[in-house]
Amino acid sequence: MTSNVDFTSPNVQFFYDLPTNQTTKKDAQNYINTLSVNQLNTLGNVSLLDIYLSKSNIVEPHVHQNASELVYLVSGGLIVSLINPFTKQLINIPVAPGQVANVPQGWWHYEIATADNTHILAIFDAPVPEFIAGSDLLRLTPASVFAHSYCLDETKVKEALAPITDTVVIGPPAGCQAADPRSSVPSYDANEPSSVHGNGWQGWRKRMLW
Repeated sequence: MTSNVDFTSPNVQFFYDLPTNQTTKKDAQNYINTLSVNQLNTLGNVSLLDIYLSKSNIVEPHVHQNASELVYLVSGGLIVSLINPFTKQLINIPVAPGQVANVPQGWWHYEIATADNTHILAIFDAPVPEFIAGSDLLRLTPASVFAHSYCLDETKVKEALAPITDTVVIGPPAGCQAADPRSSVPSYDANEPSSVHGNGWQGWRKRMLW
């Protein structure tokens, strides 16, 4: 909060060069720059992720436990997906350049690029955005707990989760040998009422096939 900033101090900051704080990098086309109060001490209750993705790359499923996220698409193509914990409904929102999608605080969500050179600004109502990654939940929870909780085969759970050895952030991980991730991404059709949700999308007619 800016109320605690001494604006007479020689250390007060009004400018920051965002690319100098690259906090996540998968490769030259997929990376994230971060701006928070730790980089720019005059920021109030706001922070920013500057995200670049190539087609079919994903910001892995996660939650921000301390902030809502406003996703603004600068260029490329994007699908923002979130689960409404009140309706138990998966919401898929196609976003075009100049459009936004909002993710309420604490909601499980992920973003998938539908085009190369996708550029996203993710804006948070907190001075430092916090992040709980799905990959951490999967790799740190014992396979026996998943097996017991959901009546699963523990051996198969261990086998399925074994490749997840670190926090992913941008997936799929480099060198992934799994099936083409695009084959598992849903298509969207306004003729299927349950497939697309959100204000303004009721008349959306373009079918997105990767």
